[in-house]
Amino acid sequence: MTLLNTTLKWLLLRRVPRIEAMMARPGEIQQAVFHQLISKGRHTQWGRQHQYDSIRTVRDFQERVPVSSYEDLFPYIERTMKGEQKLLWPSRIHWFSKSSGTTNARSKFIPVSQESLDESHFRGGKDMMALYIANNPTSLTFEGKGLSIGGSLHENPYGPHGYAGDVSAVIMKNLPPWAQYIRTPSIEVALMDKWEEKIDRMAEIAARENVTSILGVPTWALVLLEKVLAITGKQNILEVWPNFEVFIHGAVAFQPYRDLFSNEIFPSQEIRYLEIYNASEGFFAIQDDLKRVGEMLIMLDYGIFYEFVPMDEADKPFPKALTIEEVELNKNYALIITTNGGLWRYRVGDTVRFTSKYPFRLKVSGRTKHFINAFGEEVIIENAETAITRACAATGATVSDYTAGPVYMGSGTNGRHEWIIEFSSEPNHFDTFCKILDQTLRQVNSDYDAKRYNDMVLHPPIVHAVPRGTFYDWMKTRGKIGGQHKVPRLSNNREYLDDILGRLTTFS
Repeated sequence: MTLLNTTLKWLLLRRVPRIEAMMARPGEIQQAVFHQLISKGRHTQWGRQHQYDSIRTVRDFQERVPVSSYEDLFPYIERTMKGEQKLLWPSRIHWFSKSSGTTNARSKFIPVSQESLDESHFRGGKDMMALYIANNPTSLTFEGKGLSIGGSLHENPYGPHGYAGDVSAVIMKNLPPWAQYIRTPSIEVALMDKWEEKIDRMAEIAARENVTSILGVPTWALVLLEKVLAITGKQNILEVWPNFEVFIHGAVAFQPYRDLFSNEIFPSQEIRYLEIYNASEGFFAIQDDLKRVGEMLIMLDYGIFYEFVPMDEADKPFPKALTIEEVELNKNYALIITTNGGLWRYRVGDTVRFTSKYPFRLKVSGRTKHFINAFGEEVIIENAETAITRACAATGATVSDYTAGPVYMGSGTNGRHEWIIEFSSEPNHFDTFCKILDQTLRQVNSDYDAKRYNDMVLHPPIVHAVPRGTFYDWMKTRGKIGGQHKVPRLSNNREYLDDILGRLTTFS
């Protein structure tokens, strides 16, 4: 074991007592974060407009400051990008995390302060590895390199003040030298802006390295790993990287990909998978127990104050909002954050569901704008992921990507859902796959089941199995490959369905 591996593990494990203290005192920790943020916010234009000087309690804050969408904050962000300062946050802002999201074609630019880098993104990265080492004290992960799949940086489109790019690129650019040393590829390659050229170059470099960990979005990690296999002629990645230990993933639900990774990409029971919940806006949660698949510990001392809004209040400017100690288990909440980057009561667009208290663990259950509710069925992403996973398990299939939406009622015809699914391993019986998909949705969603009863409102779903590469080609035509871009899973209209189906002849 090298001195570097031993030293880094020792340093990381020193972080665990702080995490345990956070787990034991969640309300106290969040109150401290809240007061720090309000104190800082008083020195901004936003804080003066909302009279932060007289805010003493969370209730004061919730009564005075409305919940904000990106569009609400954009005038302040645009002015900041043009060079004005102290509008939303008192310290200087010259980094902006670019996020297209999946519901809006226009790019979003999230301010990234030095505090949000240090106290949220960097702290989250260190704690992520600390919790992994705590779960695996004999780990040799720092004997090799960590492969990071990042985005790219660009000049500020609003002027010469600062830079914009995917949050992964902003983080990589600001990493300290020791962190750059233990990762691959070089920063010059990692930040290349031409995605396909970058993937080819990354694969060439990584194929020659001793890679022991990967950090990335599952969909784009698969693209890179398939390139590595093509270059090396190997059957699976463990033949290329025999010392590989852990795949750290986020951004999209991993469950539909788990069998593909564990059976084909990394065919070993020794490989570990660790989920994180980070975004352009901050680092939110980390899987602290590898046995609790899909559950993550919410990190409460990262300079982010959390509020949780019941779904029937989600669109109100002044909703009933709960603090961490007021949430209930197994209920969906819209996530609202106030951050040390100047986002005040910001509507992230995600929904979460708590699975445990003390410590508080959550699952990301979906997106507030990503659902199917054309007939009152209220199908959310969590429902879809469960259905896909069970259908795959029953038929030996693995899914690489999918999307779904409604088929509207017509003259004398009922509605239904329509799915486009790209399999990396085909189901042994396609009709069985479709049947279990439908049955599982009925089991996990009573509203969907009611609409499916005797086909009164909804007929069984239509499922299209499309060729491999369909979603990659589709995302490419939309200029959305790499970085933070994700395939939209569910939509309440037919925008994505019709576009993909209409282009299938072009792709083939």
